[in-house]
Amino acid sequence: MEQWKTVSRRTILAHDKFLTVEAHQVQLPDGQLIDDWSWVKTPDFVNVVAVTEGGQFLCFRQVKYGIEGTSLAPVGGYIEPGEEPLAAAKRELMEETGFLAARWTSLGDYLMDPNRGYARGHMFLAEGAREVAAPDADDLEEQLLMRVSRQEMEAGLNAGEFKVVPWSLAVALALRRLEQNGRV
Repeated sequence: MEQWKTVSRRTILAHDKFLTVEAHQVQLPDGQLIDDWSWVKTPDFVNVVAVTEGGQFLCFRQVKYGIEGTSLAPVGGYIEPGEEPLAAAKRELMEETGFLAARWTSLGDYLMDPNRGYARGHMFLAEGAREVAAPDADDLEEQLLMRVSRQEMEAGLNAGEFKVVPWSLAVALALRRLEQNGRV
């Protein structure tokens, strides 16, 4: 199977550091040209499922502009330019919760929309988390940090309370990894 080729690209909108929209001219393997293929660029991000030394999961009950009502959410945020995903994950955990974690496991990285661009999400499991400072988040959303059991985390996932696909993915992958390793 052959890949599509980008022949050219032009920026339609460079709104801010969070959003760029481009139009690509792409060539299909059979030679057909598509002159106006939409492509959206947003920053890559991390999501962290953190488990404390005592086996509790850290998550938020929060509001987001695009979500009706509240949602459960893991720790997460954008990767800064030049920052490695693991460093971003550790930074976000500290900023949002005041916790450091002893063990980090990558749960993989995933494209949000391989046909239209967007971002790549890097998922992590952070185990042995302990509180070392007060949170220092710059989030605009109102959020409540919660410590919940594994059963509560699973129930929230099964009930659709993690209302964003990458959040649900991170939680499902973390629970699966913990089960495979016989932990929590």
